[in-house]
Amino acid sequence: MKFYNRETEIAKLTEIRNLSYSGHSRFTVVTGRRRIGKTSLICRAMEDEPFVYLFVGRKNEASLCAGYCKEISEKLGIFVPLMTTFPDVFAFMMQQGETRHFTLIIDEFQEFFNINQSIYSDIQNLWDQFRLKTHVNFIVSCSVYSLMIKIFQDYHEPLFGRADAMIKLAPFSLPVLKQILKEHAQNYTNDDLLALYTVTGGIPKYVEMLIDAKALSVKKIIHKVCEQDSPFVEEGRNLLIDEFGKQYGTYFSILDAISNGTNTQGGIAAVLGEKSIGGQLKKLEETYSIIRKKRPILSKKGTQNVRYEISDLFLRFWFRYFERNRNLIEINQFDLLEKLICNDYTTWSGKVLEEYFKQQLIESHKYIDIGSYWEAKKGKEQNEIDIVALKTEKDKAVAVEVKRQRKEFKPEIFAEKVRHLKEKVLPGYEIEEICLTLEDM
Repeated sequence: MKFYNRETEIAKLTEIRNLSYSGHSRFTVVTGRRRIGKTSLICRAMEDEPFVYLFVGRKNEASLCAGYCKEISEKLGIFVPLMTTFPDVFAFMMQQGETRHFTLIIDEFQEFFNINQSIYSDIQNLWDQFRLKTHVNFIVSCSVYSLMIKIFQDYHEPLFGRADAMIKLAPFSLPVLKQILKEHAQNYTNDDLLALYTVTGGIPKYVEMLIDAKALSVKKIIHKVCEQDSPFVEEGRNLLIDEFGKQYGTYFSILDAISNGTNTQGGIAAVLGEKSIGGQLKKLEETYSIIRKKRPILSKKGTQNVRYEISDLFLRFWFRYFERNRNLIEINQFDLLEKLICNDYTTWSGKVLEEYFKQQLIESHKYIDIGSYWEAKKGKEQNEIDIVALKTEKDKAVAVEVKRQRKEFKPEIFAEKVRHLKEKVLPGYEIEEICLTLEDM
């Protein structure tokens, strides 16, 4: 797949590189979940300049450094003595920066945490020593969110405050997904676009895998992800065990409950046998950034009227179908798994369509707040509105009902819900009532 999008990020990385070369060394952190395209972005931005790329694999420090010495020698065309500790390697590189300009890239930087945690203190000391008298464009990438936060945003850690810039990569935007489909499947339908969005969440690597397999229609996408050797089958587990470590059981149970519609703290606790889960929910939200709270639009932050949702669309899909049907996977019943997903696709994609239109409204830059609305009374949710968006014009808003097919829309019922919204939350607002369907994608 060719390189798409990321013009803003490339411009930022280019600007930082120029500042490093013309002034003094700069330290940039590129973050984002695995498969988001961090390495591709960095290498693309630096392709016209000399750079040294070091990957932190799960090896011992001496073995890693032996490979680093060879890589540095080849890329910079200099003699590099054999070194067995990373502080020695880093000191050597910073010393080279006194007489030459180059980019140093360290990929999966958080893995040093598992190899030798003292490396971060050594990097801090050396960076502080050499930063102002060298011309090194130092870029690191981090995939494990919890470790990235610990390394760079915990004031107790040595690298706190050392990064000059932090760039967080997001999934492909909706126009980019449309561009990709137009180039690779010219006769695609809006349902095909929705399926691509539902399964991949716009994650570049997942999109690339489906393009390579020529699987860009609803049926082909579902068939591809359900093949016995499909990397999608274990992808969620591989992603999250890196975050959670060995104590992942309760976290998986919570995410499984959320993905299947149990989205309040009380409801999740009931599914888990009334187990206390407040601490785990907080960690999933704040430490791992895997779930997020939803409150009715304009409600106060402390309201108890809260729902939880999985932030990542791919993980929502993975938990609903792959983790929940682990028994089918264990006995190689992938044809049954595919049939199950096909039968449920209309229902599930209808829910994801709401997320699609929220993202569409966000990307339009015409609204100052976008959310949903519902009233919680006696344990029941009433007057629910899929999307409420406050326009940039004062006292104007849009209320949206999302349906796969327009014939499913009941304007009289929706108008009554909007009346409640206006009375309770948006008095004095002019509220436009809209139904958005597959046709509007």
